[in-house]
Amino acid sequence: MQDKDGQQDSGTPMSPRVGSLPIIKIPRKPAETPENGAGGETGERPDPGSGTPPTAKQPVGKNAPPKRPGTKPKAKPAIPKKPVAKEAKPVPFGTAPLPMPKGQQRTNAAARRMLRKLVQGEAPPTAPMSIVERLAGSPYANPMIQAAGVDTSARLTLDFALDLAETMFRYGAGALEVETSIIAVTAAFGLREIDVDITNQSVLINYAKADTVPLTLMRVVRSWTNNYAGLSLVHQLVTDIVNGGVGRTEAKERLQEIAARPKPFAKWMAIGAGGVFAGSIVAFLGGGIFASLVAMLSTVLMGLLGRKLGKWRVPDFFVTAIGSCLATAVALLFWQLQVPLSPSLVIAGGILYLLPTGRLVSATQDAINGFPVTAAGRFLSAFLTFAAIASGVAVGLVGGELVGVSLPQVFVEGEGEYPYVVRALLLMVATMAICITEQTKLSMLVPTALVGLVALLLYDLVVMAGIGERIGPALAAVLIGFLGRIVGLRMGSPQLVVAVPAILFLLPGLSIFRATYDLTVNVDDPFVGVLNLFGALTVILAISGGTVLGDNLAQPFTRDMGSNEGRRRNRRR
Repeated sequence: MQDKDGQQDSGTPMSPRVGSLPIIKIPRKPAETPENGAGGETGERPDPGSGTPPTAKQPVGKNAPPKRPGTKPKAKPAIPKKPVAKEAKPVPFGTAPLPMPKGQQRTNAAARRMLRKLVQGEAPPTAPMSIVERLAGSPYANPMIQAAGVDTSARLTLDFALDLAETMFRYGAGALEVETSIIAVTAAFGLREIDVDITNQSVLINYAKADTVPLTLMRVVRSWTNNYAGLSLVHQLVTDIVNGGVGRTEAKERLQEIAARPKPFAKWMAIGAGGVFAGSIVAFLGGGIFASLVAMLSTVLMGLLGRKLGKWRVPDFFVTAIGSCLATAVALLFWQLQVPLSPSLVIAGGILYLLPTGRLVSATQDAINGFPVTAAGRFLSAFLTFAAIASGVAVGLVGGELVGVSLPQVFVEGEGEYPYVVRALLLMVATMAICITEQTKLSMLVPTALVGLVALLLYDLVVMAGIGERIGPALAAVLIGFLGRIVGLRMGSPQLVVAVPAILFLLPGLSIFRATYDLTVNVDDPFVGVLNLFGALTVILAISGGTVLGDNLAQPFTRDMGSNEGRRRNRRR
């Protein structure tokens, strides 16, 4: 039953009948096709279960129209969607930024170039120089580069260069010569991108080619020996490598042979030659036959004692001090025994034998050529040796005074100067003797003695001209340095091999003894001893500097004297 309002009684269940209520038709827009677009006005999404797009809102619940049995719901029209802006995703860490527009890139590049010009100028102020330019003026200029196997065996080449440098340092070469030899050898074997750093006892080589990992090697040299013959052989080996006639394998074998080769003179010959040097130089200074014999005896005793102390690993400072004390004691002993001699000349001969001449010349050369660390180390070592000599002489003088030796009479003059020809022969004998002590090769003895003789002639001319006894040694040293480079390169040896033995007669051994005497015995006026000692040091430095100056003056005349091969090329021209 129905009530008057036409609503169904809640107590009687009834089903609606078709046609009982009017059907309300809602006007709908035509469904959108893929051509028309997707989505509707309301922005509702289609039902994923039905597969039909959503329609306009219709009444639900009791107000919903009844469904006709057997009919299917019509598809709801698609409502077009509004475009939604995409969110900007964060850029992951480590990714490159977006490329800049080309116009902006050109603007930034132009700005950077302008800023670089304003700051640096046209050329960078620290533009690197070619390392091979360090060879200019050396005997190894313009090396012939072996192009085969340049980078495949760089480590082997650097190892060979370090072995070469260690051998040269041990034999007494200067820092400049070691550096130029390393650069010449590595450049000849194809390695040009290297840097060399040399200190007093170490060599560091850095090989840093572009786009490769740098390679740095270092070698420390802890021992030294007198072997000028070996230094000459190493110089000849480097020259042959630069001329392109020796490969790395052969060069390594030759260097090993040089290091294993015995010295040209036996040890007993070197000790005896030291005695001959002391006796000859004492006679050259005006001492008599007895003074020469006593100087020879004391120097031989110094050599034997020094060899024994060297086996016991006694430091060189104490070996030198004991040697100078022994020379002083022997001279005073024979003077006390009424032997007619001049003790001062005997002691001066021993001092000249002990002076570190080669170290002084090398230190001065290193300081002038731009190796301050190496020069400082060698100067310190040389001055310590100088202090050891002075302290040994002082101990000997004080000991002599304690036993009752009349010290004020030690400056008894000798028998006078010998004829000039005899003095010249004595100088040549002394120079050849010290060459044997320094283990110079046999063919270099006479040329070195002749260089010393020419320097003696110049020294006497300067003294006769009245220029001064302090200027004379410096000028003679310049001549020795000049001739030493020419003669040395002609004979296949470095300049140091000729210059060091030839300048020994110029060193003020007697002045050093007088200064030490004034400081230790004549204590009434010690300031005089200080002035004399300073004057002696000034003369020694002037001699060393003159030797280096002569070496540099001879460079323009020795450009084609690097080796025997170079001379053969000149003759073929």
